[in-house]
Amino acid sequence: MRRVLVTGGTRGIGAAVAARFGALGDAVVAVGRAECDVTDESAVAALFERVGPVDVLVNNAGIATSAPLARTTVEQWHSTMDVNALGAFLCTRAALPGMVERDHGRIITVASTAGLAGARYTSAYSAAKHAAVGLMRAVAAEVAGTGVTCNAVCPTFVRTDMTTESVRRVAHLTGRSEADAERSIAGMSPLGRLLEPDEVADAVLFLADAAAVNGQALVLDGGGVT
Repeated sequence: MRRVLVTGGTRGIGAAVAARFGALGDAVVAVGRAECDVTDESAVAALFERVGPVDVLVNNAGIATSAPLARTTVEQWHSTMDVNALGAFLCTRAALPGMVERDHGRIITVASTAGLAGARYTSAYSAAKHAAVGLMRAVAAEVAGTGVTCNAVCPTFVRTDMTTESVRRVAHLTGRSEADAERSIAGMSPLGRLLEPDEVADAVLFLADAAAVNGQALVLDGGGVT
């Protein structure tokens, strides 16, 4: 039985990931913002002290912002970078020493296709997700040859509350219906539809079992980002 910690684990992708590990009989700790602010160094340290040794860390906590660069505020930049990148850094740093000592562990960060390719109006979000992917690759290089692996999954738009907010923003800005806005967003990947949270969970579980995969960014978009 593995001890699995999932940040952003109370809804959307995180909840799907937590449920899948739980169904396998793993001991799952799924935390949301109310349980731990992943941007707070002391709060993260307290979380890992309470949870104990972690076999699988899933860095899923994240937020999204959308605005042209000229209208992206410093506050938006910092908040987006803090949750998506700093949060993954703090949790990874807390989990890694114990994994290295035990010579076994899996760190998986839920990033985005925006972490590999830029898109209009996503400067803060894309930069943060690029940072998260870069963090996984750098840590993977540190642990190469050990029993610890570090990877990212990079989905396109997923059917979550976050995407629902994106749909509403697009509808508001363009005057389209929300149904048309969703079709427009879904059409940005070859899949032509939104991913389901369980599809992202499938990829996370694969990486949790894959001892030979390290330092990779697994793209879930039907072949658009290569």
